[in-house]
Amino acid sequence: MRSLSPFDTLTCSVHITPASPADAAAIAAVRVAAADRLTRDFGDGHWSAHANEASVLRDMKASRVLAMRARDRIVGTLTLQTRKPWAIDALYFTPCKKPLYLINMAVAPEHQRLGIGRALLDEALTVARSFPADAIRLDAYEDPAGAGPFYRKCGYTHVGGATYRGVPLLYFELMTGA
Repeated sequence: MRSLSPFDTLTCSVHITPASPADAAAIAAVRVAAADRLTRDFGDGHWSAHANEASVLRDMKASRVLAMRARDRIVGTLTLQTRKPWAIDALYFTPCKKPLYLINMAVAPEHQRLGIGRALLDEALTVARSFPADAIRLDAYEDPAGAGPFYRKCGYTHVGGATYRGVPLLYFELMTGA
């Protein structure tokens, strides 16, 4: 029998929902806190950019933004969209008709390494299957600040990488079986 993690102790009050415009400021705050933690730990980089409420609201108009709440506070977020992000080269991915692109994943620093990111990815897969989408695609920084090892542990396949505007990226995908 495994011991309970800090995340397990929160599960009765943790849930993931589609974000609403009322959540935009809190989601921006989580993204900023995560960016600041990466900057503190790894120095200035592309990951140091700050989101704001307006950028989150733009995401909500064109995408599905998910928010994980713990005790009614947003502690994690990600965005799923049908539009290919500028930094992704589709040639590296398994051909499919309906991919979803995962962007802007962030977990509040004080809640990292508790299973929140994995839970968000599990929910992303559920959303993708119900869409239905054939795959979830994403990029991660090819840098110690990047989340490549995390995505591998969560079952995503590394399919290649490229440097876009001076930023080395790794590409990952998860086929949904939808």
